Amino acid sequence: MKPTISIPQHWGYPRFALDQRTQDGIILGFYYYPSGTELAEQFDEGWRYVLMPNKNSDEISYLQENQIQPLTPEELFQQITAEIEFYQQQISILQQQLVVLAGGFTNA
Repeated sequence: MKPTISIPQHWGYPRFALDQRTQDGIILGFYYYPSGTELAEQFDEGWRYVLMPNKNSDEISYLQENQIQPLTPEELFQQITAEIEFYQQQISILQQQLVVLAGGFTNA
């Protein structure tokens, strides 16, 4: 079963999605400050996003919707292609290790 998130109609929908890649990082979560609340009066009404700028870091940032820069289709393509190439290299290394390991079993 696919998880479902319900958003009250009067809130409007978030511009960005969970796990979406942006120029500011990957979106890990988001929350909303509804109008008429103390938080909205203090920090402005709207969506806030939790981003991880670098997946190899424990650093996170909190940005308003208007502070986030989406990736262009070309940038997104380049990021995903680079990640695929990285993982393909890792698979190749692991396959080579298996060949060496299997050779050790046959010589034993």
